[in-house]
Amino acid sequence: MKTRLIQIGNSRGVRLPKPLIEEAGLGDEVDLRLREGAIVITPVRSPRTGWSEAARLLRERGGDRLLDPPTPTQFDDDEWQW
Repeated sequence: MKTRLIQIGNSRGVRLPKPLIEEAGLGDEVDLRLREGAIVITPVRSPRTGWSEAARLLRERGGDRLLDPPTPTQFDDDEWQW
């Protein structure tokens, strides 16, 4: 798709068609990177996006168990009271 750069104050910008924005999953904020002479625009994602879903899947598969059995300590034997 060919488009033109437009003047925006002292900068220049590109108008992106709505269907392209929706297909790319872009929101109000985007990340811009230069990669091999191309400007790459990607959606901004929070650092922990998808963690809750991954934890749910891990639980369903039984992967949320301890690797080793609990090892009692001196604190458990001498000081802990139920």
